[in-house]
Amino acid sequence: MSTENVRVGIVGCGNIADNHYQAYQQIHGVDIVAVCDVDLDRARAFAAERCIPHAVASVAELVELDLNAISVCTPHPTHEAVVTAAARAKVNVLCEKPIAADVAAAERMVAAAREAGITLGVVFQRRYWPSMQRLRRAIDDGRFGLPMLAHCQVLLHRGSEYYGAAPWRGTWVADGGGVLMTQAIHNIDLLQWFLGDPVEVSAKAGTFVHRGIIEVEDTAAALVTFASGAIATVTATVAARPNLGTRLTVTSDRGATVVLTEYPEGADALEEVWTVRGEQALTPSLAGALQPDMPVSEVNARLLRLHRRHVADFIDALRTGREPFVTGEEALKSLRIVQAVYQSTRTGLPVAIGECSVNPAFRHLDAAAQETLA
Repeated sequence: MSTENVRVGIVGCGNIADNHYQAYQQIHGVDIVAVCDVDLDRARAFAAERCIPHAVASVAELVELDLNAISVCTPHPTHEAVVTAAARAKVNVLCEKPIAADVAAAERMVAAAREAGITLGVVFQRRYWPSMQRLRRAIDDGRFGLPMLAHCQVLLHRGSEYYGAAPWRGTWVADGGGVLMTQAIHNIDLLQWFLGDPVEVSAKAGTFVHRGIIEVEDTAAALVTFASGAIATVTATVAARPNLGTRLTVTSDRGATVVLTEYPEGADALEEVWTVRGEQALTPSLAGALQPDMPVSEVNARLLRLHRRHVADFIDALRTGREPFVTGEEALKSLRIVQAVYQSTRTGLPVAIGECSVNPAFRHLDAAAQETLA
């Protein structure tokens, strides 16, 4: 593949699909051959606007087009079916986060990719922020010390117009969860990337503001413990107004503290506090006027350059035979935390990571919903 063009397809023609299209467009030697959507008219319109040769309505049709790779941009619970179909056809996959809405499904996806010998990458583009990578390097080279305490804060706004624009949003069967599964999982991924393997979660969650609009949680709080002995808290909501972005605070056993803030949402994460010895800096993130809420399409546009880096890494991994930056196995880690939060919320008890392999919310779905997931 290193000497030939890479032929790719995109599954799902919703909002984030254009980020994948634009990212592939920037890479020399990549041909975007086809798009796929269960709504064939939408697939055809997406393809026509971008001069993509083929538009189809099923993954089975898509993988027959001699593709090397596909991007999966469909609702979370559909990821397993798409990835396993691609694996059977020996087509590599770059999947949007979360890898799935259910740990058991994600584990099957990883196993299918491994058995087929294909590459499975997952998009967690916020890892590409320079400030996040700077902290990762400081941990790796010992300058920061051992992370022992952290806080992940997600104060976002998603209103009725966001959920109304796509009726599947905010449902257990099609979204797989609320703020934790769809928004905060980015920040939970960063949390575990810095602190290591999580071992236990205690949590509470509820729907406080969007009752009657969504089925899933709009607000959650959790305590996460890690194998290293580190502890972290997570607070997340999509009911903040205005949207105040996200903040990740990490403190080490040397007393160094770093605060990384994404404000406004989609903007580059700012090193608000950096107290690694000899590198002290303080840059308040909310010193100016509050930013108005922006549509999700604008947030996605702000994240495009990170998608470009993620997609470029995936293509380079295919060409060189190495693993992508975020593998399926790596993407499982944040999903395990989220699923443990849901289990703890329902039982009121601490939950060991890995103790619950099936999203407990799915157990409450009616027969028709279960059939849809199958």
